[in-house]
Amino acid sequence: MSNPVPHTLAALRRAEAQCTRCPLYRNATQVVPGEGPQRASLMMVGEQPGNDEDLAGHPFVGPAGRILDRAIGDAGLERSSIFVTNAVKHFKFEIRGKRRLHKRPDAYEIGRCKWWNDLERRLVKPELIVALGATAARSLTGKSVVIQNVRGVLLTLDDGVRLVITAHPSSLLRIPDHIDRQRQYGAFVEDLRRSAAYLGTG
Repeated sequence: MSNPVPHTLAALRRAEAQCTRCPLYRNATQVVPGEGPQRASLMMVGEQPGNDEDLAGHPFVGPAGRILDRAIGDAGLERSSIFVTNAVKHFKFEIRGKRRLHKRPDAYEIGRCKWWNDLERRLVKPELIVALGATAARSLTGKSVVIQNVRGVLLTLDDGVRLVITAHPSSLLRIPDHIDRQRQYGAFVEDLRRSAAYLGTG
């Protein structure tokens, strides 16, 4: 007998905690479900939890999360009104010395976790989704996406939900040059401002 489909975010979180749809659950500390209002008009989808998120059990609480929070504020949005989640719900990593280093999810893991993301979308019913990075874009569109080719453009998914694709905030952490990092941060904020404007014209 199959398990019933969750009808609330609380039920969804309980179901996600039992997930064995791909092998990533075996080594992760815990599942990291999405968070935010059940009727959020804006949903943001990242790649996967990082080390800090895996330990805390909450999305975007590490260095990339702090950048995202600042950019959300600079774009005139409020994180408390946004449903924030990831394309993959368990931390995928490799051990390097004593550190757990991020490892990109593969197509199989993204595909298996899409089940949970589809349920989130069904419950939250966002008017607009912002995909943060290539993994999120692949999960939402079902195909590989070159970020620079579609960045900031208003797209429409098969179910009619509008989509904006931008960079993942963690990419800003990897830019060594301060001036270039500030420039790319400004572009990221502008993508979020544009998303807010798209939402306003819904």
